[in-house]
Amino acid sequence: MKEHQHYLSGMVKELKPSGIRKFFDLAASIKGVISLGVGEPDFITPWSIREAAILSLEEGYTSYTANPGLLELRQEISGYLNKRFGVQYNPVDQVIVTAGASQAIDLTFRAILNPGDEVLIIEPAFVSYAPLVTLAGGKPIPVSTNPSNGFKLTAEQIENAITTKTKAILLCSPNNPTGTYLNKEELTEISRVVEKHDLLVISDEIYAELTYDDEYTSFASIEGMYDRTILINGFSKGFAMTGWRLGFLAAPQPFTEQMVKILQYTTMCAPHMLQHGAIEALRNTYHEVESMRRSYRRRRNYIVQSLNSVGLDCHTPGGAFYVFPSIKKTGMSSEQFAEELLLAEKVAVVPGSAFGESGEGYIRCSYATSMEQLQEAMQRIKRFMDSLETKENRVQELSTNN
Repeated sequence: MKEHQHYLSGMVKELKPSGIRKFFDLAASIKGVISLGVGEPDFITPWSIREAAILSLEEGYTSYTANPGLLELRQEISGYLNKRFGVQYNPVDQVIVTAGASQAIDLTFRAILNPGDEVLIIEPAFVSYAPLVTLAGGKPIPVSTNPSNGFKLTAEQIENAITTKTKAILLCSPNNPTGTYLNKEELTEISRVVEKHDLLVISDEIYAELTYDDEYTSFASIEGMYDRTILINGFSKGFAMTGWRLGFLAAPQPFTEQMVKILQYTTMCAPHMLQHGAIEALRNTYHEVESMRRSYRRRRNYIVQSLNSVGLDCHTPGGAFYVFPSIKKTGMSSEQFAEELLLAEKVAVVPGSAFGESGEGYIRCSYATSMEQLQEAMQRIKRFMDSLETKENRVQELSTNN
């Protein structure tokens, strides 16, 4: 068959490829690259978690589980959310185990959106949010934040974006790509707008364990927000379990009841043996999570200081493992800067434009890599910035002489 295009979904054809993956296909083809790009811990999953999954295989746990996951794991998740964040969910019918936090977000949008419903997406934003809204039949509405206050969302910005079609707002704190963290006072201000306009909140809390300067506040714990919140979390970031693809969501039962129906017709359940690893993660590895958090905090402080010292203005993020420095003074687009840095010094970063229009003029650097790699990357970035300054000086000299 020579022609296939007319068989394909127009909606899917219009989706842009991930700005992260597209760029790193190029980086993967170059030897000797230091990657500050992919948001993946450099730590190996703690041994006891791996051992628990191996043991489950040896004991023959290879069947389906219940659609929302092993009840034992859901009980551990419920206890974890209560102990760590002060929110209580019934493990029987308010918690669902998913194939990664991304599936939890996808399930949420499919369950709540009717055609044309609007979802406010806070930019700069993780690359999958807007496409997942579109695929569920909704309309993503970008809400740009301001670098002058560290990209913190304000109640006024939400008010200005709300229309009669607005159904929900997606919050991610700490944020990917900026690392911005919203504290309890800031979330409370936002909650007043949410209540006033009768909105739902999808709270992506995947980086909750990677908060450095304050106690983490779950949006569901804010007064009056429990019944309006669908809480998304998982094991990828805090527990160094990215390849396991295990996430979870917690929400009032009317939401989860509909989401389970979607699971029945799609993935059925998350892998059985991996759920045993997640049980071990929640029961016995929090000391290792804390150790990883301390390491990330040291790296954050180092990379922020280093980037500012070479002339790339960078705020100090409150969480996650990303920094979002400005490259505006170079006069380059974010994509041009990232490409030239990769080709000249073999350092891979993500163009800020991958995270929405408001990300233009910035780059995302992940510090989820070793301190040795970070130090070498900063030396290379310094060389690159020095070379740009030298070129600029030569251009000025030529202009003056002419």
